[in-house]
Formats: sequence, structure tokens, C-alpha cells
Amino acid sequence: MNKIQEHWDMEIRPGSNLFDLHLKDLWHYRDLLLLLVRRDFVSFYKQTIFGPLWFFIQPIFTTIIFTFVFSKMAGISTEGIPPPLFYLTGTVAWNYFADCLTKTSTVFKDNATIFGKVYFPRLIMPLSIVISNLVKFGVQFLLFIILLIWYLVKGEPVHSNMYILLFPFIVFFMALLGLGLGLIVTALTTKYRDLAFLVTFGVQLMMYATPVIYPLSAAPAKYARVIALNPLSGLIETFRYGFLGSGRFYAGYFWYSVIVSVLIFFIGLIVFNKVEKNFVDTV
Repeated sequence: MNKIQEHWDMEIRPGSNLFDLHLKDLWHYRDLLLLLVRRDFVSFYKQTIFGPLWFFIQPIFTTIIFTFVFSKMAGISTEGIPPPLFYLTGTVAWNYFADCLTKTSTVFKDNATIFGKVYFPRLIMPLSIVISNLVKFGVQFLLFIILLIWYLVKGEPVHSNMYILLFPFIVFFMALLGLGLGLIVTALTTKYRDLAFLVTFGVQLMMYATPVIYPLSAAPAKYARVIALNPLSGLIETFRYGFLGSGRFYAGYFWYSVIVSVLIFFIGLIVFNKVEKNFVDTV
């Protein structure tokens, strides 16, 4: 008599160690991940007048305001780069990181009812946020490329260089950093709800400690090293230097940003894994 092999869709096991992250489960639920990405994209702009045009409206108006306030009024140097192009570069990069962080930081609170009813790898939720924000980033990056070509045709002193090849890695590490910090915050907000309010205005303040509206070289020497401790600084400076030729490539700052981003991501992953096992009891 042939022995029938049984296949189980899900196995319930006893508690595992802290570093057992079950990452292979994400592949089995890839269809759910794609569904959540589509949901995030559609639901956010559903029943809006301009729809996906908001992808363009927000960075355009931000760039106009930055150009007027920081370039025209404050006279902050953009190192010879046309101010609209300079500020749009920083805005596009910053928006992607900020969106990943702020939206991931409320994953547990926003999805408590879903998590309490059905099983799926909880990490899929924050991953879907990062991927859906990547679509928004891609649209805004297209706007940046159009403006870059416009200034190149006009003969402005914009000089792209070989460091433009680091662009995919810059985006990847910005995503890791935003995701890692978001996972840490969302894990802590299960007990300390005040952190959600802290992130809201903390992210806004963090922008001024990042070379978004000014080049790192324009900061006073005693502050430049402090600003460089922000792991985003090396990534945004490299992004701007590769496409615009503004400033220079800070190899030490770039590798510092890479190492810190990876460390924060794995710390966030471990903290998230620990809390997600019993967060329903505390939310």
C-alpha cells in the first residue's frame, strides 16, 4: 500500500529564536504582496480630482517654495547649479525616504484588525509600503530627468559623471534605512503611542539636518561633520553629485551611510520579528 504524502499549507510550530525571521515565507505570499502594493497605490488617490498628478504637484510646489525662500531670500549657495534643479534633486530623494519611514512606522497600529484575524507574514505590510512608494519615486524621478534635460539643452553648467551608476544602490539603501527605522518605530508604538506623534514632526526636522536644501560643502566646518553623521547625507550627496556634478564624492560618508543603513535594517527586522509575535495582546 502506497504511503500518501501529505502537504500542509501552514504549520504551527512552537516559539523560535529571535533570529529566525522566516524570510522564505515572503516568497510564498508574493501574490499578496503585489495585491497590497496595488491597494496602496489605488486607495490613496481614489476619489481625488487630480489623481496620480499629485505625484508631480507636490515636488513642483516644494521646489518652487525652496527656490524662493532658500535661494532668492536666504541666498544659500547651490554651487552653480540652477536652484530649481538643485532643490528638486534633494526633494525627490528625501520624499522617498520620508514616505517609507512615516508610513511604515504605523503598520501595527493601522493594520491591527487585519493582523488579529488572519495569518500572513507580517513583514509583507511594510514591504508593500516601500515598493508602492518606489512607484511614486519613479514618477517623480522622471520629472527630475525632464528638468535635467531641459537645463542641459539650455547649456547650464550641469555635468553628470560616472557616479551616476551608483543610483540604484542609493535608492536601495534609502529604502533599507527608511524601512529599518520604520520597523523599529512601529514595534515601539505598540507600547508607546507617543512615538507616532514624534515621528510626524521629527521627520520634518530631520530634513534640515540633511543636505536637501543646501550642499554639504556650504555647511560650516564645525557642523558639517555632525550633518555627515546622518546616514542620509552621504546618499543624497552622492545622488546629487552623480547627476549634477555638484560638490564632490565623499567616499567615507557614502560607505558610512551604506553600513549604517544595513545595520539599522537588520536591527529593525529583529525588533519587528520579536514584537509581531504578541503585539495583538498589547495594541
